[in-house]
Amino acid sequence: MRIILYVQEIPKVARFYERYFGMRSLPSDNKAWLELASDGGGCVLALHQASRAQKSGAAMKIVFGVPDVQSFVLACEKDGLKFGPVHDVGELHFANVKDPAGNSVQISNRVTSLA
Repeated sequence: MRIILYVQEIPKVARFYERYFGMRSLPSDNKAWLELASDGGGCVLALHQASRAQKSGAAMKIVFGVPDVQSFVLACEKDGLKFGPVHDVGELHFANVKDPAGNSVQISNRVTSLA
């Protein structure tokens, strides 16, 4: 599976996902397209060069599963990324942030198992 994000600044958005979510860039010579993968598998995040007229921050959200939301938020804050408040809904915990292109990103302790 692949999720495509249309962004104005591919290198800046790529660094965000590499730095905070441990994704790695896949080799490519195409300056208008970059794929990012996670060592844990799952889907590929593709960054596509957006046209100048295209608006950013589409109506969608990317969610990363983490075992401990509060610890992840604190570690990111030490590294310069400020999440919104951690929400606690029973056993579910989550927090939200925007990537450099304005896309909504969430971390959650709701981890989906495909096994």
